[in-house]
Amino acid sequence: MNVTVFGASSPQPGQPLYQQALELGRLLAEAGHTVLTGGYIGTMEAVSRGAAEAGGHVIGVTCDEIEAWRPVKPNRWVLEEWRYPTLKARLAALIERADAWIALPGGPGTLTEITLTWNQLLIEALPRKPLILLGEGWRTVFEQAFFTAQAAYIPPSARELLTFAPDAPAAVRLLRGE
Repeated sequence: MNVTVFGASSPQPGQPLYQQALELGRLLAEAGHTVLTGGYIGTMEAVSRGAAEAGGHVIGVTCDEIEAWRPVKPNRWVLEEWRYPTLKARLAALIERADAWIALPGGPGTLTEITLTWNQLLIEALPRKPLILLGEGWRTVFEQAFFTAQAAYIPPSARELLTFAPDAPAAVRLLRGE
């Protein structure tokens, strides 16, 4: 499968989130999956590194707008680059060209990626595929929405499109249907 991994750009080598992303990349490659990431730094780098070091194929989905905003280039573990002019086109590729998605902890960008993917699944613009949110943070965020005034706007059928995993091994097991 082509598995897109969303996540934060701030984690550094040695930090727990970076290590978790490194493990996820390794496990995905060992399971035979191609990994798609945003191609840059932080968890994107860690997932790419873990997959590449395990012999997997890594596709970095990059864009001109990000590089104009921040002086960054694709990380050295990207084996194939898919380059787009805009962030919107980059997001579309990360979402539309995947067979599954895993979201590591992250900020507004990661939340955007999750909700855009989720909404496209909800309106059946995408075929039903796994959307796995890794870590207790995402579970807390979405459970708050499910159990507050927002609950009226999020029916059970929409909730079923999200799957939560506590860690990288559990996320990869979910991809296998376990």
